[in-house]
Amino acid sequence: MSDTKTKESKKEKRERKAQKVQKTQKVTEPLVEEPTVKNESNESNESNESNEPNEVSTKHHEFEEIAIDLQAGIPLSKKQQRLLKKGKLNLERLAKKHPAPAPELSPEEQAKKDEEDKEKDKKSGKSEFAVWIGNLSFDTTKEDLTRFIIGKTSQLDIKITDEDITRVNLPKKDNKIKGFAYIDLANIEQVNTVISLSELPLNGRKLLIKNANSFEGRPTPSPTASLSKNPPSRILFVGNLSFDTTQDLLEEHFRHCGDIVKIRMATFEDTGKCKGFAFIDFKDEAGPTAALKSKLAKKLINRPLRLEFGEDRSKRTPNHIKKAEAEAGGEVSTTTFTNSNSNSNSNSNFTNTPQYESRARERVRQPQETFNSRPPPPKRSYKPDYSDNNNNSNKRLKSSVALATAQRASAAIVPSSGKKITFD
Repeated sequence: MSDTKTKESKKEKRERKAQKVQKTQKVTEPLVEEPTVKNESNESNESNESNEPNEVSTKHHEFEEIAIDLQAGIPLSKKQQRLLKKGKLNLERLAKKHPAPAPELSPEEQAKKDEEDKEKDKKSGKSEFAVWIGNLSFDTTKEDLTRFIIGKTSQLDIKITDEDITRVNLPKKDNKIKGFAYIDLANIEQVNTVISLSELPLNGRKLLIKNANSFEGRPTPSPTASLSKNPPSRILFVGNLSFDTTQDLLEEHFRHCGDIVKIRMATFEDTGKCKGFAFIDFKDEAGPTAALKSKLAKKLINRPLRLEFGEDRSKRTPNHIKKAEAEAGGEVSTTTFTNSNSNSNSNSNFTNTPQYESRARERVRQPQETFNSRPPPPKRSYKPDYSDNNNNSNKRLKSSVALATAQRASAAIVPSSGKKITFD
């Protein structure tokens, strides 16, 4: 009985599978038949190709069109939206930092705008003929400058009127002028006449007038100013070093820049590792300048290095040499001593006496060896005198004075002395 049941179950499974296959065939038959019908002839293919773009276009029309405003500003980020809710974000400042793009103008509007810009440039633009006026008083105004130029040139051959002065630029900072101004004129002859007014007073100060286009007298910037803040020297300062840096690594890294005399690397006392900076002494100034210009020298062990000119202490003049030079030139530093006695009304100045001057000259003339050969002066024991000036013995001493003059007990170990007493 069990075998028959198992056989029947297998048959039923096969029948079920056959039924499922038939159902799937019925569903897929119309889908499969359509391409066979369409591919019967070439004419039908051509008609289908012609209809494909129309179907695609209808699909595109089904979607909604998205309008994009090109003149809109940048949308706020999530962080900016949170700050805006808390009231910590200023939209005006944000709009100034990220302004919206200008709208597209038509050719007619663009032409009008260009004409307006040209007119503004003619009115307020810089002229080729200009004058720089310095050493101005902080109370000076534009009217004062125009009145000064017109009034002073009225007596000269070339007179300057108000129409000749096209622009007066008076730079300000914190509602206060910086002390100089630029004035545009009509031609070069007027510029020369205004320059002739230099050193004349205005508001209590003598003016300094120059041609605005000439830069004579300005200090020429050194070629190494852009490389380092410090003046050029033969020593290179290297900062932002890794703790694993060694002197051998530094020597290999900067060997191509020039001849290295010595490397002074700051290290920790306990571990001996680099502290993060070092000084490299080259033979001449060409080595540090080559290192500052080189791109290869600006990185070591995947760390950007900080390179600058170091201070060359060998160029310093010691203080004793400076004093010797000053004394050789006859400069004697004299100090004045005044009598501190309250009873004497006249203070005596010892530097005015001829004996003091002769002694000072002798000291200047004597070389340094004579001072070193002299024996040292005897030591003097200094004992402060806390006695009262008025000799008033009844007056009580201050606590600090009493403590200073009190006899001190010795802190030494004193051996015991006396008889030993025992009790029964």
